[in-house]
Amino acid sequence: MNILTATHFSTAQISQLESLPDVHVIRQNDFQPKLAPIIDVIMAWSPLAAKILAGPNRVKFIQTSSAGIDYLPLAALDQQKVLVAHAGGIHGDAIAQSVLGYILYFARYITHPQNRNPQNFWQGRIQRRVLYSVVNKRVLIYGTGHVGQAISQRLRQIGLQTIGVNHSGHPAPEFTETIALATSKVQPPVADFIVNALPLTNATQHFFAADFFAHQPQPPIFINVGRGPSVDTTALIAALKNGQLAGAALDVFEQEPLPADSPLWQAPNLLMTPHTTGTVDHVEDALFAIFYPNLQSFCQTGKLSVNQVDLKLGY
Repeated sequence: MNILTATHFSTAQISQLESLPDVHVIRQNDFQPKLAPIIDVIMAWSPLAAKILAGPNRVKFIQTSSAGIDYLPLAALDQQKVLVAHAGGIHGDAIAQSVLGYILYFARYITHPQNRNPQNFWQGRIQRRVLYSVVNKRVLIYGTGHVGQAISQRLRQIGLQTIGVNHSGHPAPEFTETIALATSKVQPPVADFIVNALPLTNATQHFFAADFFAHQPQPPIFINVGRGPSVDTTALIAALKNGQLAGAALDVFEQEPLPADSPLWQAPNLLMTPHTTGTVDHVEDALFAIFYPNLQSFCQTGKLSVNQVDLKLGY
């Protein structure tokens, strides 16, 4: 069984993989085109992986290095009966920390040191008028998977109240209350903050659009750490300008990198980060902890043991 990996696994980790029966690991830097038809497993999606899958191949298992899988050719993978596993769980707490940072940025009026100058630094009397405590503030979290659960857990630790939103409203760990996606749109609960951690599917494409922002009971702060195309950028900017949103924080965008002429650069009350919230220390170790048991299971039974994707649902 030949494994192509674009991940920088250590020599020891490669040896552990190759200790499994008939397993041979090919690092992407060592790949040669003649090997394409004999690759069985792909660890981490890449342009090379896409090229292999598009030609004659025998790929049967793909392990991604991300929680989201909307960038994969899902229909082709389903047709070719390729098993796919995502990396959900390894980025959750890092993203949760960033979400907490965004919330505190707005609630505690925390500005970047570059904005500091002697002329306005001591305007604390003005700042105190807009400062507030986050304790007991309500957060509506769209997406109750690994990332949504980690966000809810982290926010509840400091006293925020969380409500989860998922496809059917089914119960989920770390949430005492959940509602259905459709219900949240027609009967949105009062929320001080709204966090998007949904996967990108046909149902969530531009879910956060003009009608969504217009129907909020009060102007919330909107945070997107899910997928950029879930949000209608034009509608978001309009909502910031007309007061339907009290502010927003975006880590993902409809177009990445964000073009220099994007109107988002001039949008009011907007905090932006360059798709970095999922950054974790020692990511290779975290990925290996998912990939190795999946590979073991695949070698023994032809099935995966963790994080298998439903290709028809897209997550």
